[in-house]
Amino acid sequence: MESVYEFTVQKPDGTEQSLSEFEGKPLLIVNTASKCGFVKQFDELQEVYETYKDQGLTVLGFPSDNFNNQEFGSSGEAEEFCRMNFGVTFPMFAKVDVKGDHAEPLFQYLSSEKKGILTEGIKWNFTKFLVDRQGNVVDRFAPQTGPLKMKDAIDKLI
Repeated sequence: MESVYEFTVQKPDGTEQSLSEFEGKPLLIVNTASKCGFVKQFDELQEVYETYKDQGLTVLGFPSDNFNNQEFGSSGEAEEFCRMNFGVTFPMFAKVDVKGDHAEPLFQYLSSEKKGILTEGIKWNFTKFLVDRQGNVVDRFAPQTGPLKMKDAIDKLI
């Protein structure tokens, strides 16, 4: 794969969506967890989305239960939680594995393109990847980095 736009992912209802639908737009892709200590980042993710969506940026959320069972049982529950509790309007997708033998191919690609400090793999919820308009992974942010602290990097893409 040469770009994130070549991947197809599942929506919470189980239908497939090609990321080619976002071609030409910068993306912020994040693995989320509704019961994680970083859950308040949904507020900042939504703020970033609202600030930049008219300039093309789309935030894509992927619930994951890889770390200490911090996500609901179904993708629909996770999506509803985000919309009801944080007013999330950016696209949320089906619950995925982001590490291990069954990791979603998109996240295998993202983590191989931008490695973390000590490892290639994703170590926790709310790891964030910035993708440019050509579908290239240009930056990776640790779970502790709040989305609002990413504004300089986002401004460079816009």
